[in-house]
Amino acid sequence: MIRLTDPQRHFFSLVSEAIYANPFAEEREAIDTRIAGLFPGTRVENLINETIREVSTRLEALDPSGLPRIDRMKNKDQTLVENALVFEFFYLFRERFDALIHRQIEAGDTSLTVPFADEAHTFFQARGFTTDQFCHYMALCYQLRRAFFLIRDSLVGESRAMRHLRRDLWNNIFTHDIGLYARYLINRMEDFSTLLLGETGTGKGTAAIAIGRSGYIPFDPVRKTFTESFTRTFVSLNLSQYPEALLESELFGHKKGAFTGAVEDHKGVLERCSPHGAILLDELGEIAPHTQIKLLQVLQERLFTPVGSHMKTRFNGRVIAATNRPFEEITGSEGFRDDFFYRLCSDIITVPPLRVRIEEDPAELGALLNHTVTRMVGKESPEYTAMVREVIDRQLGTHYPWPGNVRELEQCTRRVLIKKSYLLPHQTEDTSLTERLTRGIRSGETNLKELTGGYCTMLYKRHGTYGDVARITGLDRRTAKKYIETFNQDQTH
Repeated sequence: MIRLTDPQRHFFSLVSEAIYANPFAEEREAIDTRIAGLFPGTRVENLINETIREVSTRLEALDPSGLPRIDRMKNKDQTLVENALVFEFFYLFRERFDALIHRQIEAGDTSLTVPFADEAHTFFQARGFTTDQFCHYMALCYQLRRAFFLIRDSLVGESRAMRHLRRDLWNNIFTHDIGLYARYLINRMEDFSTLLLGETGTGKGTAAIAIGRSGYIPFDPVRKTFTESFTRTFVSLNLSQYPEALLESELFGHKKGAFTGAVEDHKGVLERCSPHGAILLDELGEIAPHTQIKLLQVLQERLFTPVGSHMKTRFNGRVIAATNRPFEEITGSEGFRDDFFYRLCSDIITVPPLRVRIEEDPAELGALLNHTVTRMVGKESPEYTAMVREVIDRQLGTHYPWPGNVRELEQCTRRVLIKKSYLLPHQTEDTSLTERLTRGIRSGETNLKELTGGYCTMLYKRHGTYGDVARITGLDRRTAKKYIETFNQDQTH
């Protein structure tokens, strides 16, 4: 049997803390600094390599053979060494995990064979791990690397708001304690729903994908594959796209003959959702109260009934909801039902608007432009990035509020790449509508209803949400929506 000395326990305890820490939180930096203190003169850029080398050296020193086995240890010593061995495996194989992630994205929905499965199995087997333990840690390491990749590479920016967002997304996937998550919650996260708040175009969908594609997917040692491709583990439904009559069919599915036009069975998004992933219900603030009640039953009982059927179907996976309505609205008298809101909000994450990100860190705009251009052209292009930035600075100025947020920045980049200019599409429409309303005011022929409806319509075309119109005008959201709908109807007659 192997017993750790006090200095060894201290070192491996630090390694365990590093494993459990959120990589996007300041606490992880503090732990890395403490570990770095054990290696005088180590530079930050070499920290992780030096740490891995030191962990491997200290593990080898535990056994004359150089391969410490956890089945030769007991109690807390066994847990500490087990954690250190998983840490060593994770970083030794991290580049191969990354390559697998990229290949899986290209391959799509067919789960790929893991080319290093045998080598990984040998690593764990030689150190006293059972096959079940190997499969568990294989799946957990893949999940950790995948979540890190999705959060880091898709949500760029070093503003305080973005650092907090990445930290919150990681905690949403693994909770605040990965150790407890791995022991108790790894297959029970379906009970933890998430509500994403943020203005239109801020990237709520991107945040939802990071959550939905970062679930724990079991590893099959016989087939040497993960049981499902993570590209299949996320389903999205924009609730505002469907009329109320069809929304329940899209959510819950329907049976053949359930209504006119139902010529075959149809699986709704709830049934299509993977047990290892999540479903995004976008624009949730638009659904009627009776639909909220049906969704509440799904959240509570995990069961739903397709339209035209009497058979209950189990829902697997997590629910992520998103809305561009402010928190004060969704919790007010015209917001969600209280019981629905409290069952939905196991976690609430706010995706920050672009103007706040740039205010906190002016360099954020440059980082986003580089990221956007690189994604569009397939590689880094300093020339294109500089050209887009020059047009933005010249035509929009340094204090442009970006009402369309990241989505507007992406479209701005595309337009500048095409014509080296960015003219907002709403300018002509706004000018035409503004001139018409102004003429009506001057001639005395425009009444208050038409003036309010026209102004609300102009704001809606510019900002894209009823919530923004309500915020600017001081009207409540439903009143603003009614003014816009009435104004548009009057224009067609």
